[in-house]
Amino acid sequence: MNFDWGTDEELIRRTVRDFAEQVVAPGVRERDRDGVFPMELMREMGKLGFFGIPFADEWGGSGGSTVGYALAVEEVSRVDASLGLGYAAHVSLGCSPVDRFGTAEQKARYLVPAVQGSYLAAFGLTEPEAGSDAGNTQTMAVHEDGAWVIRGEKCYITNAGHAGYIVTTARTSTEHRRITAFIVPRDVGGLTVRCAYDKLGMRSSETCEIHYDDVRVPDDHVLGEEGKGLRQFLDILDGGRISIGALGVGIAQAALEASIAYATQRRQFGQAISRFQAIQFKIADMAMEVELARTMVLKAAWLKDQHRPYAKEAAMAKLFASETAMRAATQAVQIHGGAGYMKDYPVERYLRDAKLLEIGEGTSEIQRLVIARQLGLDSGS
Repeated sequence: MNFDWGTDEELIRRTVRDFAEQVVAPGVRERDRDGVFPMELMREMGKLGFFGIPFADEWGGSGGSTVGYALAVEEVSRVDASLGLGYAAHVSLGCSPVDRFGTAEQKARYLVPAVQGSYLAAFGLTEPEAGSDAGNTQTMAVHEDGAWVIRGEKCYITNAGHAGYIVTTARTSTEHRRITAFIVPRDVGGLTVRCAYDKLGMRSSETCEIHYDDVRVPDDHVLGEEGKGLRQFLDILDGGRISIGALGVGIAQAALEASIAYATQRRQFGQAISRFQAIQFKIADMAMEVELARTMVLKAAWLKDQHRPYAKEAAMAKLFASETAMRAATQAVQIHGGAGYMKDYPVERYLRDAKLLEIGEGTSEIQRLVIARQLGLDSGS
């Protein structure tokens, strides 16, 4: 076993860290306060090649390293989790379905510009009555006069406001769970996107609701096989969990670094609080869990790169890393005391941002179900 990163992965990590610290960090507090989505930063990330890390050269990528991509998501999220979420959703949920199931024509038309950062991509899956039960999709697509007519709504969709296209799931028959995926261009008639959620955390990430009012798309916009959409999006979610795990590692690492910095300069009872065993134990536990979470995420990413089964490992990594992020952020606020409750320090933002990771891309409860089923356990339902 070799735990050293390759030269390419180390270059990715250093390049993204420099970008995050020098370009992303300025203004992160103001973006969070005002809920401003930084599309200009997303475009810059596309120009620098960050979006192409996990994709083949043929489609504008840089070779296809999931390990490198996970490291990049971690480094962005360590500085700005909202931007990390937009990055992860664009690549893992918006671009990956087209890369994985699209035709050569679909990839050339939609994937290449998305990888280059000309626009973002979104994944229209969640609905008011189809969250954890994603197979209960109510959006319908009916074939009429050589085109598919889509009617329905989606909610909590990341990046939809700046998307060039939205990968949309819809039922193509009254048969339960017969779902098909479509590439829906953002400018098609009948499509309305509204981004006005007032969120607890991830405030500068773009989260939208989408309405499909007789949206017509031609047959060549079906993604993959008609009726196979359920299996497709479950496959995509497996990969997406790696990026959400990496996002959690980034938040946890930021919380750890902030805690060490504060504990070494904050003095009580005549000495730095870092000298108190209670604080040392908190920080030691944080460091241990961050290292474990990172190792789990990178193992899942490595398995994906090796074209080996990774669904169980991805669910484990996402579950552990997201809960690690919450624990680390909570302890960081505790170590900061009253100061941690104020917006003068970033740890309160880490706590607000981390909570989403236990909900999005499959709740912690769903991850435990996925793991149990991968272990051969039957829920009986």
